[in-house]
Amino acid sequence: MKTQKTQKIRKIRKILIANRGEIALRIIRTVKELGLDAVAVYEKPDSEAYFLRFADEAIMLGDGPRKDYLDIEKMIWAARNSGADAIHPGYGFLAENADFSEACEKAGIIFIGPPPQVIRDLGNKVVAREIMERAGIPFIPGTKNLSSGDDGIKNALAFAKTAGYPIMLKASSGGGGRGIRKVQNEAELKSQLPMARAEALSAFNDDNIYVEKFIESPRHVEIQILADRYGNTIHLGSRDCSIQRRHQKLLEIAPADLPADVIESMHQTAIQAAHEVGYVNAGTVEFLVNPKTNEFWFMEVNTRLQVEHTVTEMLTGLDIVRQQILIAEGNHLEIPKERVQLTGRAIQVRINAEDPKNNFMPEGGKRVEVYQSPGGPGIRLDGIVYQGYKIPTDYDSLLVKLTVRGYEWEPTIQRLKRALNDFLIVGPRTTIPFYLAICDEPDFRRGVFNTGYLDTHPDIFKYPEPEREIARLAKLIAEIHSKKMNPYAA
Repeated sequence: MKTQKTQKIRKIRKILIANRGEIALRIIRTVKELGLDAVAVYEKPDSEAYFLRFADEAIMLGDGPRKDYLDIEKMIWAARNSGADAIHPGYGFLAENADFSEACEKAGIIFIGPPPQVIRDLGNKVVAREIMERAGIPFIPGTKNLSSGDDGIKNALAFAKTAGYPIMLKASSGGGGRGIRKVQNEAELKSQLPMARAEALSAFNDDNIYVEKFIESPRHVEIQILADRYGNTIHLGSRDCSIQRRHQKLLEIAPADLPADVIESMHQTAIQAAHEVGYVNAGTVEFLVNPKTNEFWFMEVNTRLQVEHTVTEMLTGLDIVRQQILIAEGNHLEIPKERVQLTGRAIQVRINAEDPKNNFMPEGGKRVEVYQSPGGPGIRLDGIVYQGYKIPTDYDSLLVKLTVRGYEWEPTIQRLKRALNDFLIVGPRTTIPFYLAICDEPDFRRGVFNTGYLDTHPDIFKYPEPEREIARLAKLIAEIHSKKMNPYAA
């Protein structure tokens, strides 16, 4: 077990959020609750973005799109220019970039996340597997990085002969569902491996690929952890993220519905994994679970705040971003195990401006003409959408994350369904009717799902189109309120 050197507490006064959109706003809110100053950064396409309104100051990084949010030197410059003494990376962009964490360290700026070497070790999936193997933690059988050229193909063929097809090609520096390819036979392996290398190089500037045994329709379960620099680590329960599209999560549930002894074993394995690498700050240890036997295998550690952290916050009542900041200052983790209560069930869905029937095609460029959000007990919204909001073409299409909580599974689904029906978003197509179809699907209602759920339940894509007359009426009412007159009156 690695341990961090004891350091004095360094009080943070001003935090720069090295991100945009929904997660930037979510972090700003906690920063303000702590009585600290928040600095936002943005690219030119984001110059009128909603999250900028809530920051104490905002600094433009460049013309973008995307490249400036990935520019380490510009982020450090913005922090120095604003007098920020800490940077929160959010998720995506530079959040899991060890060079960014190291650059902050060298500049004397607190990085609100793990130390550089921890990010570097866990960011390389092959190195992470080797660490877990030394610790005796179960992981999916696989190879080390494949050699280049024909030797790499020979390595992969030899593994496939032992493990059997199908197998998975995975980018060693991959994440977010990218750099992953399923291979069914030898011919596919020979054709797909060069393509996988090219894809990995483009996405991660690293063409290293390894091979892993394919687990048929597993459940994807993750454990949220918090760890301070003094070796204290706790878990905040589990999340089931099995319902996915192309290895990207759509719907998250807390806690995962598994036998108590299995969940406890996963909790302790996650803590053991964190200790093994000297983990600090918030992180997520991810596992694949055999739905028939409940056997589980280590998959990876996400060294950042997860998109779905809100479903855990909803269930525990804890502010994970607040804990991240306190840990980064050098405080001891002071949440006793008995404080972590996981009462009830919580579900989060990501409401995107996308057309699920058209391969989830983004609705970039369209404007939200009418926006009405749900409310009531057990409902949380995290988003950046408003009436008049224009869906960006340069960034992701997330409008709002909806999280609901209930005390039993069935009432929680009913609450989710009610909240989805209470949304009124006129303009772009959204994922709302798709989630409503899932709410009515019998297997989902029984809590039976895995990573193959979308493929085995094609009927959920046959939902009826939203009622357009209601939408037109809502738009008319909005215009009447705005203009104080009926624009269509004779």
